Amino acid sequence: MGELKLMKGNEALAESAIRYGCDAYFGYPITPQSEVIEYLSEQNPYERTGMVVLQAESELAAINMVYAAGAAGKRVMTSSSSPGVCLKQEGIAYIAGAEVPCVYADVVRGGPGLGTIQPSQADYFQAVKGGGNGDYKNIVLAPASVQEMADFVALGFDLAFKYRMAVCILSDGAIGQMMEKVVLPEQKPRMTEEEIKAKYPWALTGRKRGTQHRIITSLDLDSNKMEEHNRHLQAKYKMVEENEVRYEEINCEDADYVFVAYGSSARIAQKSVQLGREQGLKLGLLRPITLFPYPTKAIENLINHGVKGFLSVELSCGQMIEDVRLACNGRVKAEHFGRVGGIIHTPEEVLEAMKKQIIGE
Repeated sequence: MGELKLMKGNEALAESAIRYGCDAYFGYPITPQSEVIEYLSEQNPYERTGMVVLQAESELAAINMVYAAGAAGKRVMTSSSSPGVCLKQEGIAYIAGAEVPCVYADVVRGGPGLGTIQPSQADYFQAVKGGGNGDYKNIVLAPASVQEMADFVALGFDLAFKYRMAVCILSDGAIGQMMEKVVLPEQKPRMTEEEIKAKYPWALTGRKRGTQHRIITSLDLDSNKMEEHNRHLQAKYKMVEENEVRYEEINCEDADYVFVAYGSSARIAQKSVQLGREQGLKLGLLRPITLFPYPTKAIENLINHGVKGFLSVELSCGQMIEDVRLACNGRVKAEHFGRVGGIIHTPEEVLEAMKKQIIGE
């Protein structure tokens, strides 16, 4: 069993990166995720494992450093919050096109623009639908606890290198700032250059005489080749959808109505389920853990087993609700309830929204 500690979500993310054997972190401070780079700087992981931690001159510089290190087969990550992730979108699109594995965390704050430093979930579209140009997807993991902030670092790197994709850990200011008990993983060694060369034949590790050039780029001016590359990417995303969907169902076995919520909203909706059941309402909670790939079939299965309606609970004006409605395909009612501007909904008002918008009380 790993070490048990009391930590903030941001700190757990940072410590888990060190313990996973991450080679490098390139970032830039922004509230509410600044504790990530602060913790890494304080821990001096270069002395612990040889991990490089560098504060770049900007978010744009940081994501391009991630691109370069990832292309060399290194386990590399960055983190930011909403406006900072906006600045990284060009690099994230390049990374998607070049099939470079990496992990980035978005500890979401309110927007649009500079918005507020309070918690939000309004980066759903940016993370799940692709915030840069072109037809691409990133795997998106949605932690709902400090423990998952720690656990999803390893999961994120494993998926990133399995599929040669960027993996986004889509958190929010509440999860990033809250303190909970967390079981930290055991320390893993960083990969050696020889291990990288043996395991990742695509990595740019230096060309020796008699070997072929390796080129990693998102650019190809031959239209036929670029179309072929796009078809290849879409086939990979389809494979991810078939194999990597993750979700949690709570009290859904006999539920008539179901909340759909992720992250901090899922914690609140779980309490709403409890309050509703105390009043005789058969309520359940579907918590997507992967936002891409989305648990569409889980919603379809719930409808097939008699669920009459869904309420998408979000800290936004309504973004995930689009995926919930697509999954429902008009078969049952699906509505949205959310608070914005940094205000966090209460379990009581979430339950009241279910009664008024879905049940019809």
